[in-house]
Amino acid sequence: MMTPTPHDISSPLPPLPGHTSRGRLERVLRAGEFAVTAELNPPDSADPNEVFDRGAVFDGWVDGINATDGSGANCHMSSVGICALLTRVGYSPIMQISCRDHNRIAIQGNVLGAAAMGVNNILCLTGDGVQAGDQPGAKPVFDLDCMSLLRTIRLMRDEGRFLSGRKITSPPQVFLGAAINPFAPPYDFRPLRLAKKIEAGAQFVQSQYCFDIPMLERYMDQVRDMGLDEQCYILVGVGPLASARAAKWIRSNVPGIHIPDSIIDRLEGAENQKLEGKKICIEMLQHVREMKGVSGAHVMAYRQEELVAEIVHESGILKGRRPWTRENNPDYEAVAEAIETVKDQSEHPIDPEEAVAAAFEEH
Repeated sequence: MMTPTPHDISSPLPPLPGHTSRGRLERVLRAGEFAVTAELNPPDSADPNEVFDRGAVFDGWVDGINATDGSGANCHMSSVGICALLTRVGYSPIMQISCRDHNRIAIQGNVLGAAAMGVNNILCLTGDGVQAGDQPGAKPVFDLDCMSLLRTIRLMRDEGRFLSGRKITSPPQVFLGAAINPFAPPYDFRPLRLAKKIEAGAQFVQSQYCFDIPMLERYMDQVRDMGLDEQCYILVGVGPLASARAAKWIRSNVPGIHIPDSIIDRLEGAENQKLEGKKICIEMLQHVREMKGVSGAHVMAYRQEELVAEIVHESGILKGRRPWTRENNPDYEAVAEAIETVKDQSEHPIDPEEAVAAAFEEH
């Protein structure tokens, strides 16, 4: 068992009856609160500060931060790497796993490693095809798909076994999620697809962008009729459109995203299209907040992450609740100070272990 330092803000929370993880997202949802998650734009960099800076814009506004796994079949910093950094400073990441890039051996190992680092939430995805990205010559794996991935991690968690049957000495305590798209045909099949994901192990789902409330209402009518909203927490995806031109491009080039003509017309008629896109997002959030069976929202503001706090605040969806905010951690501040001291005193490469040791000797 990991022994936390006195200031270890990333330590798991105490276990609660009926919970499968020790994370904040599951607690918020089980408490009946309207949860908010957001998506971190992964850096094309090995600089950890880029992750910390991008995570900081969500402070006090979200209950979980998605770390994408090669979204769009493009290479960025890995999901497990981003989660390792986020948990280090107390954030609650949702680690995405794409079956496109990993076989079952790598996936099971990554799940154990992530859980050991304090990752409490995992989103299971099949993944976009490699032809969608900038390295179409890459070899796809697809050893598992989202359904078999859910079943695999559930087996590891609930029965303490690998797929081979070998025993896991300390099973991962994780909250399992999946993706849904109510806005892509065949529409009548989408609730059935959700039911299959729930059967496979999904405890929460995040949807594709919603720009059509009547379409979402029809989907939720079916979901409620099937009782699925009582078996799984549904978080509806929303996001701001930067302009009518951007909306048209997304509608034509990104599979699965439905943007009605009325939304594009409204953007085209606006004096400030970016501001109008933000207003539309806020209105969507407010509708979603009052929809029966919806447990939260997933705010995706690609390259506009700074708008997430404004959107959540102005929409009023939290109704006075304040999600977790990162606080200064004296341990990490001490490490940073020690590293700067070593930089000033030596031209040689810095050994991180020596820097950490020096920090705790001084503090």
